[in-house]
Amino acid sequence: MSEWVELLSYPFNQRALLAAVLIGAVNGYFSGYVVLRKTALFTGALSHSLLPGTAVGFILFGISAFSAFSGALMVSLLIGLCAIAISRGSRVDKDAALPILCTSAFAIGLLILDHIKVNIELEGFLFGNILFLSDSDLWYAYLVGFSVLVLLVVFQRPILLFIFEPNVAQAQGIPVRCLSYGLITLLIMTLITSLQAVGVILALGLLVAPGATVYLFVDSPRALLWGGALLGVVTTSSGLLLSLVLDERSGAVIVLLAGLVFLTCFFFSPKYGLLRQWLRARHAHH
Repeated sequence: MSEWVELLSYPFNQRALLAAVLIGAVNGYFSGYVVLRKTALFTGALSHSLLPGTAVGFILFGISAFSAFSGALMVSLLIGLCAIAISRGSRVDKDAALPILCTSAFAIGLLILDHIKVNIELEGFLFGNILFLSDSDLWYAYLVGFSVLVLLVVFQRPILLFIFEPNVAQAQGIPVRCLSYGLITLLIMTLITSLQAVGVILALGLLVAPGATVYLFVDSPRALLWGGALLGVVTTSSGLLLSLVLDERSGAVIVLLAGLVFLTCFFFSPKYGLLRQWLRARHAHH
């Protein structure tokens, strides 16, 4: 117990734990929408656009949490909209166009960071390090994350209607196209909150695993959203504390723990688990 108290007595560990709770809640809640819309690959491709966006932000506004947020938001939105424009103007759909654009932008971001005349650790952007959060980074993370969470909760009903019945949503006067663009914007903002914690490479796991895990237990969309948020908080904060004890990379431990929880539930979920299906099939056979 004294070891835990000592670990949490350091300000950088306290900031990291506060950030982990927020990041877990926002990513976990949004992961429900990712699972329902089946857009995990789209999300993964879009996460790679954060790196060039951050590099552009540093060039335009200097090294700060604000510049990283503004640059990543601007470039990621531009790439996402370009992918949609390509899909509407050609035979190539957005799921094919987006990986091409994002990986190209990722390569540009690597070249920019190699030649930018500031001291930047590239590894921190690729894999994250939540322990390096400053007070200003934490404030920006909470500002962005809380804004995303509030908007998702307030517009939960039209978003769910848009996901399940887009034609009905449009007939009821819901601006479907604006809502689609809005979800992409909120998705990018959610990814940005995870950037310093788990980096560009691991952000996808944190944004998909909680919702996919809860999806094995519940059928209600609202239960999926709030269950994902709760599971996200638990796995992210637990992964951080475990990484402190083991002295391992925090981002890797967080995402690995989320993956292990998913695999465990995939096999042993009493409702949709693999073991349950096997027992049901065996019982039907006999």
